[in-house]
Amino acid sequence: MTRAVLELYEKAAELSIPDRAELAGLLLESIDEPPDAGVEEAWAAEIERRMADYRAGRVKTIPWSEVRARLHRSDR
Repeated sequence: MTRAVLELYEKAAELSIPDRAELAGLLLESIDEPPDAGVEEAWAAEIERRMADYRAGRVKTIPWSEVRARLHRSDR
């Protein structure tokens, strides 16, 4: 960590929690890059494909309670 970053952190740490949260959000937004060309269209097409499979009965759904139980099992 550079000295400048450390100094900024120390100053930011003195801010109130809401101000720190706002600053964190602003910093994160500042590093967001625009999506690659075609990403939004590709996701929309994928969603449509998955919904078509669901509507046609080509996929089996799993109840949330079962998904949650699988996630919390210790034998993963």
